[in-house]
Amino acid sequence: MPNKPLYLAPMEDVTDPAFRQLCKRFGADRVYTEFVNADALIRDVASTMRKLQISDEERPVAIQIYGKDPESMAQAAKIVETAKPDYIDLNFGCPVKKVAGKGAGAGLLRNPPLLLEIASAVVKAVSLPVTAKTRLGWNDEEKIIVSLAEALQDVGISELAIHGRTRAQMYSGEADWTLIGEVKNNPRMHIPIIGNGDITTPERARECFDRYGVDAVMIGRGSFGCPWIFEDIRHYLDSGELLPKRDMRWCMDILKEHVERSIEWIGDERKGIVHSRRHFAASPVMKGLFDFKQTRIALLRADTKAEVFAIMDEIVERWG
Repeated sequence: MPNKPLYLAPMEDVTDPAFRQLCKRFGADRVYTEFVNADALIRDVASTMRKLQISDEERPVAIQIYGKDPESMAQAAKIVETAKPDYIDLNFGCPVKKVAGKGAGAGLLRNPPLLLEIASAVVKAVSLPVTAKTRLGWNDEEKIIVSLAEALQDVGISELAIHGRTRAQMYSGEADWTLIGEVKNNPRMHIPIIGNGDITTPERARECFDRYGVDAVMIGRGSFGCPWIFEDIRHYLDSGELLPKRDMRWCMDILKEHVERSIEWIGDERKGIVHSRRHFAASPVMKGLFDFKQTRIALLRADTKAEVFAIMDEIVERWG
């Protein structure tokens, strides 16, 4: 593992094998799967079991699980262990209503004793390292991360990733790294602390390493439509220099490759395209182009590979 490692954050409907493999190729030092529902794993739901598929080219890779019952989480972790990931990660941070609203993910921040019971049960159930990802707290009045981090360490969590927002913030506002730094610099903490939130540029990544002392940085939405962000950041961390702006044709070729990988993974052309659309919409390649609205709409409506690629070629010709 290099100095100042860079991790791809676990993201539902984003970090599937197609995207993980691209990010790994561009230098992600660890990748995480989409979150996996513990109860669905136990019920052997096919679509959920499919999320356990990992490849050696992704390693080191973590499989993330979520749930709200210690026994079912421990049972699910044992199932995950048979897929042979390098880490099992516990989701204590997902803020979306269908997860947090039902008492799982970030919902467990309202019930720290249960959260810790789940973490302890999973640690005892498996032999793999168990890591966790969480947030600062439920809301501004309940930022419990400093004491929670100590407690998670005490029950055997081997690494902790912290998103610098509360559940109430969802993904709005700016990530607050000050409490992440407080956790890292707590003399009672000895496990690695991973910082997450608003890492979109090489300069910001280095600032977070230098100012807050984290052991690794985790990149989430900053990787959308931009798997090469890991290479950009690594080059800057190692050399102190920014890579030259990437050629639009080159970027489009990578986005095309992502579409092809997505289609191959899902096994259906239209579904593969729909699945990768968020990357078109969020890619920095597409931002700030003059008079781009209609072309963007056409790109997001296209549902065959030939259509998508033709529009991408048009973008290169007009704006590249």
